[in-house]
Amino acid sequence: MKLLLDENVPRPMAEIVRILLTAHDVVHVHELAGWAGTKDIELYAKGKTEGFQAIITNDVKQLNRPMEVEAIARSGLHRIQYRQNNKHGGLVGLGTAIATVCAALPHAIAELEGADGQRLVSLTAVDPSRHNRLQITDPKASPPKHWPTS
Repeated sequence: MKLLLDENVPRPMAEIVRILLTAHDVVHVHELAGWAGTKDIELYAKGKTEGFQAIITNDVKQLNRPMEVEAIARSGLHRIQYRQNNKHGGLVGLGTAIATVCAALPHAIAELEGADGQRLVSLTAVDPSRHNRLQITDPKASPPKHWPTS
């Protein structure tokens, strides 16, 4: 499958997706001469013309804009979105996006390869909140089973 990463997808994501999906052709908009700055309405038609089968984006508002929805529908391309939570910016935000894509994209691609038509995919975000991402135990206060007592 030939996948196009939208301009709003961080460039490091392209390398990660290439590692995940070695059997697929993964291209970031910034890697194509003259494609940077292409409006979404034009991007879907241009992507279809160039042989892409899916576009990956983190523009979750795209489906609320009638002209963009029409452009997506007309293209026939699969649309894969993930949410990059602005509340968690910087490294945490990028890490969350990478985790979301790594955990779900291979499953999405497998489903799309067998699809009988266009699909809209939303990858479920991994929760970056500290209390949901890690647990820290003080073995003195809450010793695990078989923890030696001195």
